[in-house]
Amino acid sequence: MNAPAAPEPVAGSVPRRLVRPLAALLAVAMPTAFVAAVDPNTPGHYPVCPVLEATGWFCPGCGGLRSVHALSRGDLLTAAHDNLMVTLLVLTALALWVRWTVRAVRGRPAGVRLTARQTVVLLLALALFSVLRNLPGGFGLAPPAV
Repeated sequence: MNAPAAPEPVAGSVPRRLVRPLAALLAVAMPTAFVAAVDPNTPGHYPVCPVLEATGWFCPGCGGLRSVHALSRGDLLTAAHDNLMVTLLVLTALALWVRWTVRAVRGRPAGVRLTARQTVVLLLALALFSVLRNLPGGFGLAPPAV
């Protein structure tokens, strides 16, 4: 059995290789800065979730803005209380971005690809989270009322 070939180093200077990770950081930082500045805990700044409005059920994203707001202030416990799934996904995305940036500096390929199985597991986790947070016993996963 042949071992897979090592990936080819990425060409270009370090500043050129950092363009994509830094552009991604800027694309995420701008709306995050807005959410950090405009408190979603104060009614009237953001629209009500259409799923919550139509069904009375919390979608997987309900409480996500409050979670991002708390994360922007370094309050991990409040962020997890507002939306545990968003908190976990943000922390995972941050870790993947750091990995991408380090690999770019080192001239290594930076791709992250989800397999079909990983995609199914993620979608099932989102569905399970949605169901659990709407059950009477799942009140700890539901976002706090505003």
